[in-house]
Amino acid sequence: MKGLVISVIVVVTMVQFMAEPGETAVVSCDEVDECLVYCVPYLTSRTGYPSALCCGGLAKLEKIAVTTAEKQTACSCIKQAAAGFPSIKEDVAIRLIQRTANMGK
Repeated sequence: MKGLVISVIVVVTMVQFMAEPGETAVVSCDEVDECLVYCVPYLTSRTGYPSALCCGGLAKLEKIAVTTAEKQTACSCIKQAAAGFPSIKEDVAIRLIQRTANMGK
């Protein structure tokens, strides 16, 4: 379930863009991890708000993962990274989606 919630984060934050057929992923897991590292403290707690650095990282991720292939790669990277953090709170991840849903609009 946690993987699904994390996947939803990626989809919601990147829904603005559509891919051209035949495009390949150029985003790396290192780039994705770099974008989201500042969200870990928020995702592993039950209080507070995501930091400005977390929100900035999400905005950067939205800009670098544009194509469908890039979004799929980012999603896989996030699932892989989330597996290393068993203390990620699903309800907090959902709040992160809600708090950043209108980001960049």
